[in-house]
Order: sequence, then structure tokens, then C-alpha cells
Amino acid sequence: MRLLRALAAFLIATLSLPPLAAASAYNARPNLIVIIVIDQFRGDYLERYRDQWGDGGFRLLIEHGAYFPDCFFNYANTTTAPGHATLLTGAYSNDHGILGNEWWDALKKKRVTSVEDDATKLVGVPGEGAGASPHNLQSDTLGDELKLATGGKSRVFAISLKDRSAVLSGGFAADGAYWIEPKTGAWVTSTYYRPELPKWAADFNASKRADKYLNRDWKDDKGNVLRSTAPEPGKPADFAHLVGSTPFANDYELEFARELIAYEKLGSDPATDLLVIGLSANDILGHEVGPDSPAMQAMALSMDRELADFFGYLGHEIGLANIWIALSADHGIAPTFPVASHLHIPAPIVSSSKVKAELNRALTERFSPGRSAELVVDFGPAVAWLNEVAFSALHVKEEDAERAAGEALLQLGMRGYFTRAQLARGDVPNTETGLRFLHSYAPLPGWYVLGVLPPFAEGGETGADHGSPYAYDRHVPLALYGIPFQPGAYHTHSEPTDLVVTLASVLGINPPDKAVGRVLAEALTAARRAEGSERDTRTAPLKPSGMVQPAEPNSEPLAASAVHGDSR
Repeated sequence: MRLLRALAAFLIATLSLPPLAAASAYNARPNLIVIIVIDQFRGDYLERYRDQWGDGGFRLLIEHGAYFPDCFFNYANTTTAPGHATLLTGAYSNDHGILGNEWWDALKKKRVTSVEDDATKLVGVPGEGAGASPHNLQSDTLGDELKLATGGKSRVFAISLKDRSAVLSGGFAADGAYWIEPKTGAWVTSTYYRPELPKWAADFNASKRADKYLNRDWKDDKGNVLRSTAPEPGKPADFAHLVGSTPFANDYELEFARELIAYEKLGSDPATDLLVIGLSANDILGHEVGPDSPAMQAMALSMDRELADFFGYLGHEIGLANIWIALSADHGIAPTFPVASHLHIPAPIVSSSKVKAELNRALTERFSPGRSAELVVDFGPAVAWLNEVAFSALHVKEEDAERAAGEALLQLGMRGYFTRAQLARGDVPNTETGLRFLHSYAPLPGWYVLGVLPPFAEGGETGADHGSPYAYDRHVPLALYGIPFQPGAYHTHSEPTDLVVTLASVLGINPPDKAVGRVLAEALTAARRAEGSERDTRTAPLKPSGMVQPAEPNSEPLAASAVHGDSR
């Protein structure tokens, strides 16, 4: 009945609205845009479980919205931080600057996260912990353009369990980005956004809302207990560890989203507001069990019901006719080693620590025989970070050092490599692989090499991982729901970069400054639909290169201490 009421309200509101061309961010049409980004949600999940979806959740988007089943990231660094940055800037890493979740900082001589900022402090928990900000982002976002277009009248918020997901989605001008403190589950932000939590958020934390998700059993539809959120005897509760990999984490996050919408009065302003929600639980569970586990299926079905309830809340409070909803994901996931090997699919295991050790051994033998030297300071995922100071002391130039490291990676089973110096020049082969790695480049200080992982590579015999240039990591859902979008399944090729470009076009505002996506004109209602729906050329043709080409699978035996696999 709730869904029927919402659809009736949608039809009534549609008939009473002025012509579509009059709708724009400047006159608060729509009142609110909600972008749902699911962490680690492969594009094929929507079809895999299609006959099991209920009403009002995913079906609202894929059957009553514009649904693009053929949506793929066109880069290789398929991880959380680049994914969220790409979705909200409409650009890839070579333009938005976010190479990964973390990287080696050559000046600090340690690994740093994509959003940590020593110039800020955490807000919402005791102590002087470093905060987070979008200071590493080199492009503005959809939220920033909304702010610019409306003179700051639009309200922009982003939330997630993870700081990188919230911060990079919100952009520079966001009114707030919120994430959780992992141990307690308390919602926090950074002094970049405000000196203290708003009263409603402080009250939310003070009421111990996180505690009600502890000491509970997560059961599937048949009543089987999949896992418990009860702390181990004698150990303090750890919210992220206990709750993060269950649907209760999504419930908790959407509960906070409802509170934010109510107290910040989203959707009631004289300009269009934006809320980005990054649902993280899928990723936490997926790394443990992989994409083919019954637990992952149960998580997806629970998420469907949770989204149906949340969309019902939006319909009741604001009206679905006044809201646009978008759905996507930051990356996919590879099958686990047991699943792949059971199907006789080669699934090599890549140990970052062993690859680093083997690289150091090979490079030391070549450039500093008989002496101990750490020429590779960090490795992973599929990125070798070189010791610039050590190589310089040996009078080895950057390009020579990176090429030598790349050749050593080939001997360890990588399918190819791309050096930082090579990518900085745009000097890559004119191939799909070359373009994906060019899009993965970020102009960070320091020397590094990007390795081309073998297909289905994993970090161990248990769990699952992502971060490759292959379809299972690049394929994500894309769906748009709202008055401007013609319902249907569109099998024209799309990329996540198209999302904000399309929204900006229909809103009548500028796209983010580095955006490279196209307007998904084929999915717009007749008043806005452009002639034809062919895929646009997104970049100028790449010049042929005499530089390193991606290698064919190595016919030599792989170094067992670094990369090993079993077709069984």
C-alpha cells in the first residue's frame, strides 16, 4: 500500500508540474537528489537476484527508472577512494588525482590515506586525532557545482561508514561529511567542515543508537544464523568488526540519514539539495566471503528491503515526485580462490609482502650487488613504490629505476606494467589496457610502477579482493529514477563518469570541471532526448608508443614465493 500511495503521488505530481524544461536546480526542481553508492556491488548482482527483489527497493530503480546494465569503469585502480571520487567528479584518477585508498608519501616516508589531513582534527570523539578533508582531490564535484550555481543555497551532505567514501563524495563545499569511529560506531566529522557536531548528531551519538545493533543474530530468510554481533567474552565491543559486515550496518547508516534529512531540512530549501549515501557493509562482508557466498546473497536481499523502507520514508516526507534517486557502486569484486579453482579457472595468489621482498632482491642484485638496500619501500595493491633517495644515491634515474622494477614484476607473474614517468607523458599503447592505466595515473610525488595483475588474482586462499582492470572489478550498476528519466533498460555502453554529467545537464548547471563523461541522452524523456544514442568518443586517439606494452601471460614458471596459482 505504501508503494501504491507513493506511485500515485508520483503520477499526480508529474501531471501538475510545469514542463520539464523549466525544472532546474535554480528553482529547487527536484527538491532533493539522493545518490546511493554501494561499496563493492557488482553490476551483475541486479540481474543475479532480480527474481528475488521485493517491491520498492532495487525494482523501483531498475523497473521504474533508467537502468544501464552495461556500465563499466574505464580504469584499472578499482578501489573505494578512486571509485567515489570518479562517481562524483565525472573524471578518472588522472584528472581527480586519487590513485588509491592509500599511497606511499615520499616526504613523510610512510603510507598515508587518500583523505587524512594533519591540518584538521576529528570532531565528535575525544582526543586530538587527525581529521580528514578533500585536500588531495584535484577536481570539484557535483555538490560543489550545485553550491556554485545556487550561490551556496543548495545543501550538500555525504555519509558513509568510511571517511574516504564520505569526504570524496561530498567535495570541497559540502555542508557536512560524516563517517563512524570504528570502535564505538559514533558518528564523526572533521574540523574541515565544522568545529563541533551539530546538536542533532551529538544527540544521536549520546543516545547510544549504535548499541542496539550489538548482541543480535543476523539470520537469512530461512532463519539460519549467519553471524552474531555479540562481543567476545572479556573483550570490548568493536562496532565496525562486529556490525560492519552485517545488514545492521546499513540499518544504522540509513537511520542516521533519516535524522540528517529531518534536522537539516533537506528538500525544503529554495534550491536543489544533494545527499550522497555510501553503504559500506557489502564491502566489509565481501572481502571475507566473496561474491558467490550465500551470506552475500542474504546481504543483497536485506539491502533491497532496507532501501525500500528508506525510499518509502523519502516518499512520505518529501514526495518521490520531488526527488531524483541515482544508484551505482565504487567497484566490483573477484571470485574467491576456492570458487575459481573449483571451476578450473586459474586464480593466482599474489602476496604483497612476498612480491615486495622479491622485488627488493632482484633490484639489489642489479643495482647494488653484495649490499643490503631497500629499493622498494611499499607494494600493494599492484603498485610498487620505489625509494627515490636510495636510487638517487646509486645514480639511477627515475625512468631506469621504474623500468627495472617493471621488468622484475614481469618475472614475478605480472601481465605487464606502466611506469609513473611513462604515464605522466601519456605515453601508453593505443589499447584498452593502455587507456585504463592512463586513467589510473595520479601525479603524486615519488616514483612508482603500476603492475598489470593476472586475471582472478587474489591476495590469499581465503577471502576476496578487487583492484584490477578486469570486468568483474569494473562492472557496476547505474540507474536513475525521477521525472526526467524515461524508464527502461538501456544497453548502450555507459561509464560511472556519465552519472554526474547527466545530472548536471538536466539540472541546468555546469558539470564538475574535470568531468569526461557523456550525457545519457537516450534515457531522458522525449523533451530532452538527443538524436541517437551512440557512445561518444571520450578521449583523443592515443599515440602509438614504443614504451612497455602489456605482456602476454608469462610462459616461465612464476616465482613461487611471490605469485602462485592452481588451475584446480
